[in-house]
Amino acid sequence: MKKQWHVYILECQDGSFYTGVTNDVDARMKAHAEGKGSKYVCKKGFKSLLRVKSCKDKSDACKCEYAIKQLPRNEKLSWFD
Repeated sequence: MKKQWHVYILECQDGSFYTGVTNDVDARMKAHAEGKGSKYVCKKGFKSLLRVKSCKDKSDACKCEYAIKQLPRNEKLSWFD
């Protein structure tokens, strides 16, 4: 069975956003919370998952991640609407 890919945005303890892709949201958030998800989130501290969107495949998820990262901060969350 093929896993569903997702793009997500989370908030760090310092208020900054982190955008990433995963095929297991729960496992990825657990890794971030334990300081094992990414160097950025490990350094800044995980606060909460803000948005998640399903994508058709890994390539699509990565393209969405790139598009979100190009946006100014005040537009990132509305991309998911």
